[in-house]
Amino acid sequence: MTRTVIVLAAGEGKRMKSDLPKMLHPLLGRSLVGHVLTAAAPLGAQRTLAVVGNRADQVTAHLSEIAPDVSTALQAQQNGTGHAVRIAIEALGELDGTVVVLNGDVPLLRAQTLQDLVEAHESAGAAATVLGASVPDPTGLGRLVRDADGGLSRIVEERDATPEQRAIREINAGIYAFDAAALRTALAKLTTDNDQGEEYLTDVFELFVTQGSPVRVHLAGDAAETLGCNDRAELASLRALLRDRINLDLMRSGVTIVDPATTWVDATVTVERDALLEPNVQLRGATSVATGAVIGPDVTLIDTVVGEQAQVVRAHAVQAEIGPNVSVGPYAYLRPGARIGRKGKVGTFVEIKNASLGEGTKVPHLTYVGDATIGEQTNIGAGNLFANYSGSTKSHTVIGSHVKTSCDTTFVAPVRIGDGAYTAAGSVIDKDVPAGALAVARAHQRNIEGWVRRSRPGSAAAEAAERAEQATSEEG
Repeated sequence: MTRTVIVLAAGEGKRMKSDLPKMLHPLLGRSLVGHVLTAAAPLGAQRTLAVVGNRADQVTAHLSEIAPDVSTALQAQQNGTGHAVRIAIEALGELDGTVVVLNGDVPLLRAQTLQDLVEAHESAGAAATVLGASVPDPTGLGRLVRDADGGLSRIVEERDATPEQRAIREINAGIYAFDAAALRTALAKLTTDNDQGEEYLTDVFELFVTQGSPVRVHLAGDAAETLGCNDRAELASLRALLRDRINLDLMRSGVTIVDPATTWVDATVTVERDALLEPNVQLRGATSVATGAVIGPDVTLIDTVVGEQAQVVRAHAVQAEIGPNVSVGPYAYLRPGARIGRKGKVGTFVEIKNASLGEGTKVPHLTYVGDATIGEQTNIGAGNLFANYSGSTKSHTVIGSHVKTSCDTTFVAPVRIGDGAYTAAGSVIDKDVPAGALAVARAHQRNIEGWVRRSRPGSAAAEAAERAEQATSEEG
């Protein structure tokens, strides 16, 4: 059967108090509307259209980035959900089969729940089916009013409801399946005879009931899936619920999470079985963590790949590649383009940017590596600096395999260090070093005897030096 999806994403979201359209607010790896489109994708709809309105340019640009196959229709004046769907139907033209209508701010909706709704609707041959849920506090939500036989009589918005109807706990989730022809006919009959003076999509259900067309209610097994978002507080609540769902799914798949309450994993992240996530871990974007890896505590990984058996502790990484059996941290920063080969080490207070480290190469502490290629089994000493930026251009440093660089070496790019070479402590290397050579690039030391006594008479240092000189003479 042909299926069409319409996503309502035109609302202003005044209570968000934001320059960002409500539908674009992020929630664990996707925007609110991005989560809805992900849930709808398995329906296999032939066409998907989003109705945009408030800050339409921003919403349209976002949709073209995350879902380029989704078309848009503009609701320039927000005159209600019925008006929005009518605009969508007119933009889509000839329709048959099933039309699925979704609010764009229900990010916890599961694909399976939506699939079950549509299949129940199609198998029953209903004119319309609404997704409902039973909630402990229905305040602010539309109510599902049943008839004496338990069938759906109508859907009433809270501001139009009587006190008795407001006591109903079965609510409308704002998610529907319609027969396309029946929907088109019903939309033409909508009025604005309500408290808000808008065309309510929900009024089509009463029209169907009045004319004897079959309507159905499909209840969600988990009411949390139907929750929308109107302000930042509700957004935070949804974020916590989604965090718990993601973490539960990961643990049931074989991932150990020591403290789920402080572990935040985006919906777009993959974590393989037998990985261990310590407290205060954030995994974002396209991050992937392979089996046996240990992440945390206190780690943030953004769009980062972590190999098998790697260990990352108290570190921050963005668009980096951490190979198998690699050790990172504590207090390391991997910037975009950092690639750490198998069994490598990036230690304490090390920053790496746009640089690749070969297998077994170690950068243990207090070092900046930028715009560089480093071979295998090389050791970069403490306090090394890669001077890669001239103020206008960036240049590359190449260091070979089995190289040993001593403390406080500075590499002034562009420069190449051959395989097996060494550098002396305190050297500034601005010329290529041949394979197997020792590079020494520092001034000769000169001691000026008696300088403190002459230049700092009466100081504590002068007195200490005088005592030392006297003790030396006495020993002599």
